[in-house]
Amino acid sequence: MGIHSVAGAVTRNGGPEIRGVTERLDRSLDRDVFAAFQGRRLPPPGRRPGIFPYERRVLAVDNELPLRWFRKLHLVPVDGIGAGRRAAFLALLTWVPIMAWATIAGRLVQVDAGEPLLQHYGVHVRCLLAIPLLVLAEAALHGAARPLAAQFVSSGIVGPDQRAGFTLATAHIRRLRDSSLPWVFVLGAAISWSLADHPVVQDDAMAWAIGPDGALGFGGWWFAYVVRPIFLALVMGWLWRMLLVAYWFWRVGRLGLSLVPTHPDRTGGLAFVEKVPGAFALVTLALSAVIASRWAHEVAYHDAALRSFMQPAIAFVILWTLFALLPLLALVRRSRARAAVRSPPTRRWSASRDGWSTGAGSCARASVKQRFLTRRKSARRRRREPLRRR
Repeated sequence: MGIHSVAGAVTRNGGPEIRGVTERLDRSLDRDVFAAFQGRRLPPPGRRPGIFPYERRVLAVDNELPLRWFRKLHLVPVDGIGAGRRAAFLALLTWVPIMAWATIAGRLVQVDAGEPLLQHYGVHVRCLLAIPLLVLAEAALHGAARPLAAQFVSSGIVGPDQRAGFTLATAHIRRLRDSSLPWVFVLGAAISWSLADHPVVQDDAMAWAIGPDGALGFGGWWFAYVVRPIFLALVMGWLWRMLLVAYWFWRVGRLGLSLVPTHPDRTGGLAFVEKVPGAFALVTLALSAVIASRWAHEVAYHDAALRSFMQPAIAFVILWTLFALLPLLALVRRSRARAAVRSPPTRRWSASRDGWSTGAGSCARASVKQRFLTRRKSARRRRREPLRRR
């Protein structure tokens, strides 16, 4: 007799309570236990449809406008984000034409005028490291942010009273994430910026792209109007995602979370949100590599002093750290003020008729009354001992 037949027999012989229990059992265990009995492979934990499947995918990047375009081009699978494929495709798209032009034009290693391409580390770092890392970082955010909403509810941080507001907040964030308007603005801003910043032959950053006639060659135009817009669009896309996560945390923090100051994780029960800044690590590495490659070229070939880059480096570290921690700051600022109000009061036993007393004043009065009753009982016991001996 299988599990389905046993559940059916219990449902037929039991009342509505047993029927409700079996229905919940079927909903919660059918995907895991029944699949195991039937020999089907279980999906990984991050992709299992849990108790809260709607909130589970609130911050995932699986339905953004650029990803929908890549799916129409069949570069990304329907049930995934294809970060590796897109990273390799964009790296080849941006770097191979420049290398091919530099090789054919004889500007790869040694040149008579200007500088060869191999001396400009920023071109190679931006094409082969920064752009792929910005794409691969989407997989990190996708894996770290998917279970966040479900953990808010399952851990009790979002109680039953805040569930309706939490659902509205997640639905609003999903609509913003799936909206096409922010990404149209990002792409438009990246293209406009690239068109406004017209490449100049006298600029040292484009010294490798000067052709034999002294004009800007194909490699320079490709870098200015293909590589740069792609890089800017990826960076601004990440700024939009970070603002979206911060806005969602701000909305959740306004609900009045049920934090526990004595929680073992020492963060009131919010330790699971610490994974969010870690999802931005690859973005930090990409931006740092682009900046460092530019400075390395200046130091190696233009005798620039390393100390001259100290102030820009300190400014980047401070500003980017604050921006990466913005989601946590948006959540903690609201939650810390409500922790003392929303935390469960201390309960102690008193000898009064109510049994349990709550609050600092009640606990103090209960402890005094308890000591008084204990002393009175001990006094009565001492008075009864001589009578028992007689």
